[in-house]
Amino acid sequence: MNPPVLAPAAFADGLPMRTETHPATSVAQQEPRPAEPAVFERLEQTNARLQDVVDRLQARTAMQHALAQALAAGGDEQGIAEALHQATGLAVCAEDSFGHLRAWAGPGRPQPYPAPDPSRQEQLLHLLGTHSGALRVKDRVANLMRSRGRILGVLSLVDPARQAGDDAIWALDYAATILGIELRHRLDLVETEQRLRRELVDDLLAGAEESAAYARAAALGHDLRGTHYVLLVQHPHASERALTAAALQAASDLRLKCLHGSTEGAVVLIVDGRPQSECLHRAISERLDSSAAVIGIGSASVTPAGLPESFARARRMLNIRLRCPEPAGASGYDELGFYRLIDAAHGAGAVEDYVAEWLGVLLQYDENKKSTLVQSLSHYLECGGNYDDTAAVLHIHRSTLRYRLTRIAELTGYDLHDVDTRFNLQAATRAWRFLEAAGATEPSPATGALATGAPQSPPRQ
Repeated sequence: MNPPVLAPAAFADGLPMRTETHPATSVAQQEPRPAEPAVFERLEQTNARLQDVVDRLQARTAMQHALAQALAAGGDEQGIAEALHQATGLAVCAEDSFGHLRAWAGPGRPQPYPAPDPSRQEQLLHLLGTHSGALRVKDRVANLMRSRGRILGVLSLVDPARQAGDDAIWALDYAATILGIELRHRLDLVETEQRLRRELVDDLLAGAEESAAYARAAALGHDLRGTHYVLLVQHPHASERALTAAALQAASDLRLKCLHGSTEGAVVLIVDGRPQSECLHRAISERLDSSAAVIGIGSASVTPAGLPESFARARRMLNIRLRCPEPAGASGYDELGFYRLIDAAHGAGAVEDYVAEWLGVLLQYDENKKSTLVQSLSHYLECGGNYDDTAAVLHIHRSTLRYRLTRIAELTGYDLHDVDTRFNLQAATRAWRFLEAAGATEPSPATGALATGAPQSPPRQ
Protein backbone atom coordinates (compact mmCIF):
# COMPACT_ATOMS: atom_id res chain seq x y z
CA MET A 1 0.00 0.00 0.00
CA ASN A 2 1.41 3.30 -0.97
CA PRO A 3 2.00 5.89 1.82
CA PRO A 4 -0.41 8.78 1.88
CA VAL A 5 0.60 11.86 0.05
CA LEU A 6 0.57 14.91 2.26
CA ALA A 7 -0.94 17.90 0.67
CA PRO A 8 0.48 21.39 1.25
CA ALA A 9 -2.54 21.94 3.35
CA ALA A 10 -1.01 19.62 5.95
CA PHE A 11 1.38 22.45 7.04
CA ALA A 12 -1.38 24.86 7.59
CA ASP A 13 -1.51 24.08 11.29
CA GLY A 14 1.24 26.61 12.07
CA LEU A 15 4.42 24.58 11.61
CA PRO A 16 7.27 26.57 9.97
CA MET A 17 7.97 25.94 6.42
CA ARG A 18 11.49 25.70 4.98
CA THR A 19 12.39 28.49 2.66
CA GLU A 20 15.28 28.64 0.24
CA THR A 21 17.76 31.58 0.44
CA HIS A 22 20.10 32.66 -2.29
CA PRO A 23 23.85 32.28 -1.34
CA ALA A 24 24.73 35.80 -2.37
CA THR A 25 22.08 37.20 -0.11
CA SER A 26 23.43 35.21 2.91
CA VAL A 27 27.03 36.47 2.51
CA ALA A 28 25.86 40.02 2.20
CA GLN A 29 23.97 39.77 5.43
CA GLN A 30 27.06 38.41 7.35
CA GLU A 31 29.52 41.21 6.36
CA PRO A 32 30.02 43.88 9.16
CA ARG A 33 28.95 47.34 8.52
CA PRO A 34 31.71 49.96 8.18
CA ALA A 35 32.91 51.16 11.66
CA GLU A 36 32.49 54.73 12.73
CA PRO A 37 35.68 56.92 12.54
CA ALA A 38 35.48 57.64 16.29
CA VAL A 39 35.82 53.95 17.08
CA PHE A 40 39.00 53.67 15.03
CA GLU A 41 40.41 56.73 16.79
CA ARG A 42 39.70 55.28 20.23
CA LEU A 43 41.35 52.01 19.26
CA GLU A 44 44.42 53.81 17.99
CA GLN A 45 44.66 55.81 21.22
CA THR A 46 44.32 52.69 23.32
CA ASN A 47 46.98 50.91 21.30
CA ALA A 48 49.27 53.91 21.62
CA ARG A 49 48.82 53.97 25.38
CA LEU A 50 49.48 50.27 25.61
CA GLN A 51 52.60 50.64 23.49
CA ASP A 52 53.76 53.51 25.70
CA VAL A 53 53.29 51.32 28.78
CA VAL A 54 55.22 48.51 27.12
CA ASP A 55 58.03 50.88 26.15
CA ARG A 56 58.22 52.27 29.69
CA LEU A 57 58.23 48.80 31.21
CA GLN A 58 60.99 47.76 28.84
CA ALA A 59 62.98 50.89 29.66
CA ARG A 60 62.58 50.33 33.40
CA THR A 61 63.47 46.68 33.01
CA ALA A 62 66.64 47.72 31.21
CA MET A 63 67.44 50.23 33.98
CA GLN A 64 66.75 47.64 36.65
CA HIS A 65 68.96 45.14 34.87
CA ALA A 66 71.81 47.66 34.53
CA LEU A 67 71.64 48.63 38.21
CA ALA A 68 71.42 45.00 39.31
CA GLN A 69 74.40 44.14 37.12
CA ALA A 70 76.41 46.97 38.68
CA LEU A 71 75.54 45.72 42.15
CA ALA A 72 76.26 42.08 41.27
CA ALA A 73 79.66 43.12 39.92
CA GLY A 74 80.60 44.28 43.41
CA GLY A 75 79.83 47.90 42.73
CA ASP A 76 79.80 50.31 45.64
CA GLU A 77 78.31 53.79 45.62
CA GLN A 78 80.50 54.76 42.66
CA GLY A 79 79.45 51.75 40.59
CA ILE A 80 75.76 52.34 41.22
CA ALA A 81 76.17 56.05 40.53
CA GLU A 82 77.82 55.31 37.18
CA ALA A 83 75.03 52.90 36.21
CA LEU A 84 72.35 55.40 37.24
CA HIS A 85 74.07 58.14 35.26
CA GLN A 86 74.15 55.94 32.16
CA ALA A 87 70.47 55.06 32.62
CA THR A 88 69.19 58.61 33.15
CA GLY A 89 71.72 60.82 31.41
CA LEU A 90 71.89 63.01 34.51
CA ALA A 91 74.80 63.54 36.89
CA VAL A 92 74.50 61.45 40.04
CA CYS A 93 75.74 62.30 43.53
CA ALA A 94 75.97 59.98 46.55
CA GLU A 95 76.64 61.41 50.02
CA ASP A 96 76.92 59.77 53.40
CA SER A 97 74.53 60.64 56.20
CA PHE A 98 76.81 63.52 57.27
CA GLY A 99 76.81 65.11 53.81
CA HIS A 100 80.30 64.04 52.75
CA LEU A 101 80.68 63.08 49.10
CA ARG A 102 80.99 59.33 48.54
CA ALA A 103 80.56 59.14 44.76
CA TRP A 104 79.92 61.33 41.73
CA ALA A 105 79.12 60.20 38.20
CA GLY A 106 78.68 62.52 35.25
CA PRO A 107 79.72 66.09 34.50
CA GLY A 108 79.63 69.14 36.72
CA ARG A 109 81.29 67.88 39.89
CA PRO A 110 82.17 70.87 42.11
CA GLN A 111 85.87 71.30 42.81
CA PRO A 112 86.37 71.24 45.70
CA TYR A 113 83.17 69.62 46.89
CA PRO A 114 81.43 71.87 49.44
CA ALA A 115 81.89 70.99 53.09
CA PRO A 116 78.62 69.88 54.67
CA ASP A 117 76.65 72.10 57.02
CA PRO A 118 75.52 69.87 59.93
CA SER A 119 72.32 71.80 60.61
CA ARG A 120 71.26 71.86 56.96
CA GLN A 121 72.13 68.19 56.58
CA GLU A 122 69.96 67.34 59.56
CA GLN A 123 67.08 69.31 58.05
CA LEU A 124 67.54 67.54 54.71
CA LEU A 125 67.49 64.09 56.30
CA HIS A 126 64.38 65.00 58.28
CA LEU A 127 62.65 66.32 55.15
CA LEU A 128 63.47 63.22 53.10
CA GLY A 129 62.64 60.94 56.01
CA THR A 130 59.10 62.29 56.24
CA HIS A 131 58.51 61.89 52.50
CA SER A 132 57.92 58.63 50.66
CA GLY A 133 60.18 58.36 47.63
CA ALA A 134 62.26 60.94 45.83
CA LEU A 135 61.86 64.65 46.46
CA ARG A 136 63.13 67.68 44.58
CA VAL A 137 65.45 69.79 46.71
CA LYS A 138 66.64 72.89 44.83
CA ASP A 139 68.57 71.68 41.77
CA ARG A 140 68.54 68.01 42.77
CA VAL A 141 66.09 65.15 43.03
CA ALA A 142 67.09 63.27 46.18
CA ASN A 143 66.16 60.10 47.99
CA LEU A 144 67.42 58.43 51.14
CA MET A 145 69.59 55.35 51.12
CA ARG A 146 68.30 53.48 54.13
CA SER A 147 67.57 50.02 55.39
CA ARG A 148 65.70 48.77 58.44
CA GLY A 149 65.14 52.29 59.65
CA ARG A 150 68.79 53.33 59.50
CA ILE A 151 69.72 56.24 57.24
CA LEU A 152 72.94 55.49 55.37
CA GLY A 153 73.15 58.43 53.01
CA VAL A 154 71.48 60.43 50.23
CA LEU A 155 71.42 59.56 46.53
CA SER A 156 70.60 62.42 44.15
CA LEU A 157 70.10 63.25 40.50
CA VAL A 158 71.66 66.62 39.70
CA ASP A 159 68.90 68.22 37.61
CA PRO A 160 69.05 72.03 37.48
CA ALA A 161 67.14 72.04 34.16
CA ARG A 162 64.34 69.91 35.64
CA GLN A 163 64.67 67.24 32.97
CA ALA A 164 64.12 64.24 35.23
CA GLY A 165 61.00 62.37 34.17
CA ASP A 166 59.07 59.57 35.79
CA ASP A 167 61.46 56.91 34.52
CA ALA A 168 64.52 58.74 35.86
CA ILE A 169 62.86 59.21 39.25
CA TRP A 170 61.82 55.55 39.28
CA ALA A 171 65.44 54.58 38.56
CA LEU A 172 66.62 56.85 41.38
CA ASP A 173 64.18 55.25 43.82
CA TYR A 174 65.23 51.77 42.79
CA ALA A 175 68.95 52.60 42.99
CA ALA A 176 68.52 54.18 46.43
CA THR A 177 66.66 51.10 47.64
CA ILE A 178 69.17 48.50 46.48
CA LEU A 179 72.11 50.65 47.52
CA GLY A 180 70.62 51.09 50.99
CA ILE A 181 70.21 47.33 51.34
CA GLU A 182 73.75 46.71 50.11
CA LEU A 183 75.31 49.34 52.38
CA ARG A 184 73.44 47.96 55.38
CA HIS A 185 74.60 44.46 54.52
CA ARG A 186 78.20 45.62 54.33
CA LEU A 187 77.80 47.55 57.56
CA ASP A 188 76.43 44.43 59.25
CA LEU A 189 79.43 42.45 58.03
CA VAL A 190 81.84 45.07 59.38
CA GLU A 191 80.07 45.20 62.74
CA THR A 192 80.04 41.41 62.97
CA GLU A 193 83.74 41.21 62.18
CA GLN A 194 84.53 43.93 64.71
CA ARG A 195 82.51 42.10 67.36
CA LEU A 196 84.32 38.84 66.62
CA ARG A 197 87.66 40.65 66.78
CA ARG A 198 86.81 42.24 70.12
CA GLU A 199 85.67 38.93 71.54
CA LEU A 200 88.83 37.23 70.30
CA VAL A 201 91.06 39.95 71.75
CA ASP A 202 89.26 39.77 75.10
CA ASP A 203 89.68 35.99 75.18
CA LEU A 204 93.35 36.18 74.18
CA LEU A 205 94.11 38.69 76.92
CA ALA A 206 92.29 36.57 79.48
CA GLY A 207 93.94 33.34 78.29
CA ALA A 208 92.43 31.37 75.40
CA GLU A 209 92.95 27.74 74.43
CA GLU A 210 95.79 27.66 71.91
CA SER A 211 94.33 25.67 69.00
CA ALA A 212 91.02 27.53 69.18
CA ALA A 213 92.87 30.86 69.29
CA TYR A 214 94.82 30.01 66.13
CA ALA A 215 91.63 28.95 64.31
CA ARG A 216 89.61 31.99 65.34
CA ALA A 217 92.41 34.38 64.40
CA ALA A 218 92.84 32.66 61.02
CA ALA A 219 89.11 33.05 60.35
CA LEU A 220 89.60 36.79 60.78
CA GLY A 221 92.59 36.81 58.45
CA HIS A 222 95.30 37.08 61.12
CA ASP A 223 98.15 34.61 61.61
CA LEU A 224 98.61 34.33 65.36
CA ARG A 225 101.70 32.15 65.09
CA GLY A 226 104.99 33.87 65.76
CA THR A 227 106.02 36.52 68.25
CA HIS A 228 103.36 39.05 69.22
CA TYR A 229 103.24 42.06 71.52
CA VAL A 230 100.35 43.71 73.32
CA LEU A 231 100.14 47.50 73.00
CA LEU A 232 97.96 49.81 75.06
CA VAL A 233 97.25 53.32 73.80
CA GLN A 234 95.58 56.15 75.71
CA HIS A 235 94.92 59.76 74.84
CA PRO A 236 93.53 62.43 77.18
CA HIS A 237 91.31 64.04 74.54
CA ALA A 238 90.77 61.79 71.51
CA SER A 239 87.65 59.66 71.28
CA GLU A 240 88.00 55.89 71.28
CA ARG A 241 86.96 55.77 67.65
CA ALA A 242 89.52 58.35 66.55
CA LEU A 243 92.25 56.80 68.68
CA THR A 244 91.51 53.33 67.31
CA ALA A 245 91.63 54.59 63.73
CA ALA A 246 94.93 56.40 64.37
CA ALA A 247 96.49 53.37 66.07
CA LEU A 248 95.43 51.00 63.28
CA GLN A 249 96.73 53.32 60.58
CA ALA A 250 100.01 53.75 62.44
CA ALA A 251 100.39 49.98 62.75
CA SER A 252 99.71 49.61 59.04
CA ASP A 253 102.29 52.27 58.17
CA LEU A 254 104.83 50.43 60.32
CA ARG A 255 103.98 47.18 58.46
CA LEU A 256 102.49 45.57 61.54
CA LYS A 257 99.53 43.22 61.28
CA CYS A 258 97.28 43.37 64.29
CA LEU A 259 94.12 42.48 66.12
CA HIS A 260 92.48 45.30 68.03
CA GLY A 261 90.04 45.84 70.83
CA SER A 262 89.61 48.09 73.81
CA THR A 263 89.61 48.11 77.56
CA GLU A 264 88.28 50.93 79.67
CA GLY A 265 90.16 54.04 78.70
CA ALA A 266 92.61 52.43 76.28
CA VAL A 267 92.87 50.90 72.82
CA VAL A 268 94.43 47.43 72.71
CA LEU A 269 96.54 46.19 69.79
CA ILE A 270 98.02 42.71 69.46
CA VAL A 271 100.74 43.17 66.84
CA ASP A 272 103.00 40.68 65.10
CA GLY A 273 106.23 42.56 65.78
CA ARG A 274 108.00 44.93 68.15
CA PRO A 275 107.46 48.53 67.01
CA GLN A 276 110.06 51.15 67.81
CA SER A 277 108.63 53.24 70.62
CA GLU A 278 109.38 56.65 69.12
CA CYS A 279 108.20 55.67 65.63
CA LEU A 280 104.92 54.31 66.96
CA HIS A 281 104.22 57.38 69.06
CA ARG A 282 105.11 59.72 66.20
CA ALA A 283 102.88 57.83 63.74
CA ILE A 284 99.87 57.99 66.07
CA SER A 285 100.54 61.65 66.91
CA GLU A 286 100.59 62.63 63.23
CA ARG A 287 97.14 61.16 62.69
CA LEU A 288 95.64 62.78 65.75
CA ASP A 289 97.46 66.08 65.24
CA SER A 290 98.44 65.77 68.88
CA SER A 291 101.45 64.28 70.66
CA ALA A 292 99.59 63.56 73.91
CA ALA A 293 99.17 59.81 73.29
CA VAL A 294 100.51 57.51 76.01
CA ILE A 295 101.61 54.02 74.96
CA GLY A 296 102.63 50.95 76.90
CA ILE A 297 104.29 48.04 75.09
CA GLY A 298 104.20 44.60 76.67
CA SER A 299 106.69 41.76 76.59
CA ALA A 300 107.21 39.36 73.71
CA SER A 301 104.79 36.43 73.45
CA VAL A 302 105.65 33.48 71.21
CA THR A 303 102.35 31.66 71.80
CA PRO A 304 98.83 32.81 72.71
CA ALA A 305 99.47 31.59 76.25
CA GLY A 306 101.94 34.45 76.75
CA LEU A 307 99.56 37.23 75.75
CA PRO A 308 97.97 37.75 79.20
CA GLU A 309 101.43 38.40 80.67
CA SER A 310 102.29 40.73 77.79
CA PHE A 311 99.03 42.56 78.44
CA ALA A 312 99.74 42.91 82.16
CA ARG A 313 103.19 44.32 81.43
CA ALA A 314 101.82 46.72 78.83
CA ARG A 315 99.37 48.02 81.45
CA ARG A 316 102.21 48.38 83.91
CA MET A 317 104.24 50.40 81.42
CA LEU A 318 101.25 52.55 80.57
CA ASN A 319 100.58 53.35 84.20
CA ILE A 320 104.24 54.12 84.85
CA ARG A 321 104.09 56.67 82.04
CA LEU A 322 100.81 58.09 83.32
CA ARG A 323 102.62 58.98 86.55
CA CYS A 324 105.22 60.99 84.70
CA PRO A 325 105.22 64.80 84.74
CA GLU A 326 105.07 64.51 80.93
CA PRO A 327 103.39 61.16 80.29
CA ALA A 328 103.13 61.49 76.51
CA GLY A 329 105.28 58.95 74.70
CA ALA A 330 105.78 55.20 74.44
CA SER A 331 107.67 52.78 76.66
CA GLY A 332 108.24 49.06 76.28
CA TYR A 333 108.70 46.47 78.97
CA ASP A 334 112.05 45.56 77.45
CA GLU A 335 113.12 49.20 78.04
CA LEU A 336 112.53 49.06 81.78
CA GLY A 337 116.19 48.71 82.66
CA PHE A 338 116.42 48.98 86.44
CA TYR A 339 112.69 48.40 86.73
CA ARG A 340 112.98 44.92 85.30
CA LEU A 341 114.98 44.03 88.41
CA ILE A 342 112.20 45.50 90.52
CA ASP A 343 109.62 43.54 88.55
CA ALA A 344 111.53 40.31 89.10
CA ALA A 345 111.92 41.08 92.80
CA HIS A 346 108.25 41.99 92.97
CA GLY A 347 107.39 38.56 91.66
CA ALA A 348 109.37 37.04 94.53
CA GLY A 349 107.69 39.34 97.08
CA ALA A 350 110.93 41.12 98.08
CA VAL A 351 110.15 44.62 96.80
CA GLU A 352 107.42 45.37 99.32
CA ASP A 353 109.76 44.65 102.23
CA TYR A 354 112.46 46.88 100.75
CA VAL A 355 110.02 49.76 100.24
CA ALA A 356 108.63 49.37 103.75
CA GLU A 357 112.14 49.37 105.22
CA TRP A 358 113.21 52.65 103.60
CA LEU A 359 109.92 54.50 103.14
CA GLY A 360 107.57 52.97 105.69
CA VAL A 361 107.68 55.93 108.08
CA LEU A 362 107.03 58.44 105.31
CA LEU A 363 104.25 56.37 103.75
CA GLN A 364 102.50 56.11 107.09
CA TYR A 365 102.90 59.85 107.67
CA ASP A 366 101.47 60.64 104.21
CA GLU A 367 98.52 58.38 104.84
CA ASN A 368 97.76 59.94 108.22
CA LYS A 369 98.34 63.56 107.23
CA LYS A 370 97.17 63.34 103.59
CA SER A 371 100.56 64.74 102.59
CA THR A 372 102.93 63.95 99.70
CA LEU A 373 106.36 63.63 101.30
CA VAL A 374 107.23 60.41 99.43
CA GLN A 375 106.29 61.97 96.13
CA SER A 376 108.33 65.09 96.90
CA LEU A 377 111.32 62.96 97.89
CA SER A 378 111.06 60.94 94.68
CA HIS A 379 111.05 64.05 92.51
CA TYR A 380 113.96 65.52 94.44
CA LEU A 381 116.05 62.39 93.91
CA GLU A 382 115.09 62.05 90.23
CA CYS A 383 116.09 65.68 89.67
CA GLY A 384 119.54 64.93 91.06
CA GLY A 385 118.99 66.98 94.20
CA ASN A 386 118.44 70.20 92.23
CA TYR A 387 116.11 72.50 94.16
CA ASP A 388 114.98 74.62 91.21
CA ASP A 389 114.16 71.65 88.97
CA THR A 390 112.32 69.85 91.76
CA ALA A 391 110.30 72.91 92.74
CA ALA A 392 109.35 73.47 89.10
CA VAL A 393 108.18 69.87 88.68
CA LEU A 394 106.15 70.01 91.89
CA HIS A 395 104.84 73.51 91.15
CA ILE A 396 105.85 74.74 94.60
CA HIS A 397 108.20 77.39 95.97
CA ARG A 398 111.78 76.56 96.94
CA SER A 399 111.02 77.34 100.57
CA THR A 400 108.15 74.82 100.56
CA LEU A 401 110.46 72.18 99.11
CA ARG A 402 113.12 72.97 101.71
CA TYR A 403 110.53 72.57 104.49
CA ARG A 404 109.41 69.19 103.12
CA LEU A 405 112.96 67.86 102.86
CA THR A 406 113.69 69.02 106.39
CA ARG A 407 110.57 67.26 107.62
CA ILE A 408 111.62 64.07 105.79
CA ALA A 409 115.01 64.13 107.49
CA GLU A 410 113.37 64.66 110.89
CA LEU A 411 110.92 61.77 110.46
CA THR A 412 113.42 59.25 109.08
CA GLY A 413 116.73 60.37 110.52
CA TYR A 414 118.26 60.03 107.04
CA ASP A 415 121.08 62.22 105.84
CA LEU A 416 119.92 63.16 102.36
CA HIS A 417 123.44 64.22 101.43
CA ASP A 418 124.87 60.76 102.07
CA VAL A 419 125.55 58.95 98.77
CA ASP A 420 124.55 55.46 99.96
CA THR A 421 121.40 56.78 101.62
CA ARG A 422 120.36 58.63 98.49
CA PHE A 423 121.02 55.55 96.36
CA ASN A 424 118.82 53.35 98.56
CA LEU A 425 116.11 55.99 98.81
CA GLN A 426 116.05 56.45 95.04
CA ALA A 427 115.79 52.69 94.54
CA ALA A 428 113.01 52.56 97.13
CA THR A 429 111.04 55.45 95.59
CA ARG A 430 111.35 53.91 92.13
CA ALA A 431 110.16 50.60 93.51
CA TRP A 432 107.29 52.41 95.21
CA ARG A 433 106.24 53.98 91.92
CA PHE A 434 106.50 50.62 90.20
CA LEU A 435 104.28 49.03 92.84
CA GLU A 436 101.80 51.89 92.49
CA ALA A 437 101.61 51.28 88.74
CA ALA A 438 101.33 47.53 89.21
CA GLY A 439 98.60 47.96 91.80
CA ALA A 440 96.58 50.11 89.40
CA THR A 441 96.44 47.25 86.92
CA GLU A 442 95.40 44.42 89.18
CA PRO A 443 91.85 43.97 87.78
CA SER A 444 91.32 41.17 85.26
CA PRO A 445 91.94 41.95 81.58
CA ALA A 446 88.29 41.53 80.66
CA THR A 447 86.94 44.13 83.09
CA GLY A 448 89.87 46.01 84.58
CA ALA A 449 90.10 49.75 84.26
CA LEU A 450 93.38 51.50 83.76
CA ALA A 451 94.55 54.16 86.16
CA THR A 452 93.95 57.65 84.93
CA GLY A 453 94.90 59.67 87.96
CA ALA A 454 96.95 62.80 87.91
CA PRO A 455 100.43 62.18 86.51
CA GLN A 456 103.24 62.14 88.97
CA SER A 457 106.98 62.07 88.63
CA PRO A 458 108.44 59.45 86.29
CA PRO A 459 111.19 56.99 86.85
CA ARG A 460 114.21 58.19 84.91
CA GLN A 461 116.61 55.82 83.26
